[in-house]
Amino acid sequence: MPERFMVSLEGEGRDIEGYLALPDTESSNLPAVIVIQEIWGLDEHIKDVARRFAGEGYAALAPNLYTGEWNDKLTPERIAAGMQFVRSASQEVQRDPSKLEGALSEKPQAERDAIKILSRLLTPEQRHSFARDLLGAVRYLQGRPEVDERRIGSIGFCMGGGISADLATICPDLAAAVIFYGQNPPLERVPDIRASVLGIYGGEDHRITDAVPDLEAAMKKAGKDFRYQVYPGAPHAFFNDTRPNYREDAARDAWRRTLEFFEETLVASQS
Repeated sequence: MPERFMVSLEGEGRDIEGYLALPDTESSNLPAVIVIQEIWGLDEHIKDVARRFAGEGYAALAPNLYTGEWNDKLTPERIAAGMQFVRSASQEVQRDPSKLEGALSEKPQAERDAIKILSRLLTPEQRHSFARDLLGAVRYLQGRPEVDERRIGSIGFCMGGGISADLATICPDLAAAVIFYGQNPPLERVPDIRASVLGIYGGEDHRITDAVPDLEAAMKKAGKDFRYQVYPGAPHAFFNDTRPNYREDAARDAWRRTLEFFEETLVASQS
């Protein structure tokens, strides 16, 4: 079994908890992967993904981006209710704080708080703020005696997929990044990417997948390494085996592609 424990790392002006999983044998010079949560937070699924990487010989760190007051306010039930509200609300309500406040006036205070946080989580500004927090995760791994500081990658799912993409635009030390059905990074920042990038997408997840050709074109124009796979018939979040959208065949193949990608970009890069 992989060794696993909770750790603390420095984010952007705050301390962040993290779940660290290491291979079960004493090792040094390990490649490392930052596993970035979905909107559901640092749940058992994300911890399980970290343990899977540890079982493959990686040091895997899953930061808790909700460290602090968000942990208490963003329970799974409130997240589900909040997502339903946000999806049904008009863009005008979502973007105007006063109209959002009016639309929430009849809901319980705890639910109002969760919905306000979720509305913020879905913005490019918050995604970029989380990416800046994860610069601290890179520094933390670089300081671990087991880790080769030159061979650090990231992988994120849903919200975390977009954060993985954003991290690649601001972290020159990141060697590889995987985007599981996450939003594109700001295309004007694509020339700043040094990492190789792999995208994994569902064919039925049009809100995300329809924008992938724009990222492909920007990466090609900037001379960056980008490859991606779209799984026909697969919905958003098809990799998460604890959720209704799970698709076993697509998830298994996506995991295979991910391991092959990290083998090429992190493991085989050892000098």
